[in-house]
Amino acid sequence: MANSVKLLTFPNTDELALSIRAKALVFDDPRSQALLEHIDKIAPSDASVLIIGETGTGKELVARHVHERSGRQGPFVAINCGAFNETLVEAELFGHEAGAFTGAAQARAGWFEAANGGTLFLDEIGDIPLSLQVKLLRVLQERQVTRLGSRKSIALDIRLIAATNVELDQAIQAGHFRSDLYYRLNVATVKLPPLRERPGDILPLAYHFAEVYRRKLGLKSIALAHEAGARLLAYSWPGNIRELENVLHYATILCSDETIHGEDLRLMNVSRPDGLAAGQDELSHRARLENLVRTILDGDLPDVAEEFERTLVLTAFDHCGRNQVRTAKRLGISRNILRAQMKRFGLLGDVELSAEEGVPA
Repeated sequence: MANSVKLLTFPNTDELALSIRAKALVFDDPRSQALLEHIDKIAPSDASVLIIGETGTGKELVARHVHERSGRQGPFVAINCGAFNETLVEAELFGHEAGAFTGAAQARAGWFEAANGGTLFLDEIGDIPLSLQVKLLRVLQERQVTRLGSRKSIALDIRLIAATNVELDQAIQAGHFRSDLYYRLNVATVKLPPLRERPGDILPLAYHFAEVYRRKLGLKSIALAHEAGARLLAYSWPGNIRELENVLHYATILCSDETIHGEDLRLMNVSRPDGLAAGQDELSHRARLENLVRTILDGDLPDVAEEFERTLVLTAFDHCGRNQVRTAKRLGISRNILRAQMKRFGLLGDVELSAEEGVPA
């Protein structure tokens, strides 16, 4: 990779557990270079930042870059809101005193206090429960936090950066996200395009990951054959940078002559650059799904089965225009089963459930 290409990585990347996060980000594509200029302009301010982008596009790396360019001397603290236990999320964010709830044997600072003087990055902000959003808004407005079980406020000096892979305006319309919190978070916006929309970044990232795994595997050198590069550029990268890393990791293991060839690349539904029929090299839907599942299982997502089912129901519901009848039909289940699942995942309130009792499926 050329020295002029801006590369962002995590500190101590080799020590990170496998996850669905992007571990590297480059700005070689013209669209990415313009984005970097935008990020560098907003970084020195104290304005809250909302980063919008698909999973695996590098949102946390952008947040870390904003922190590094901000001049703030405090720590960078990254929190995944989707990983919180809903019953403990308030205590995790705001802290608690001893005896504030069952099991709180001693006082504990929350993540807001931990980030004091620095930057707090709230990833997947759309997963914050609606009941907690008003409390989060108050903390951001007053710049102080009160631990659970305490009446004493603690002054805060933090830069807040939030990220989401969902359209928050749609969540607002659906009643799942507060508009006033959205406007408080969305002072400065960074829209991070998916990898397929910044093709100039694909090969620099591929070279980077190939070099990373060359070192780990103890190879003397590694090269990327022309046809392999062509296939990488022709692929749509639904899993973004994380998927690219997986593909290069596997290909580096497979290659026999320290050169990655096209046949070493494990790609789904790729358009062949050599002019062969587009469907000839496509995997079946079942194989594509299996590949995606394997990628997620490689990560550190807790409660995988529960998260799979919740994501399936929510995604299908949105895809079907938030219509229960169409959603149930598309999933191949009864409407009663769908409603039970939606109730379980907090997607359907008691009022709505009772109001629709007499509506036939």
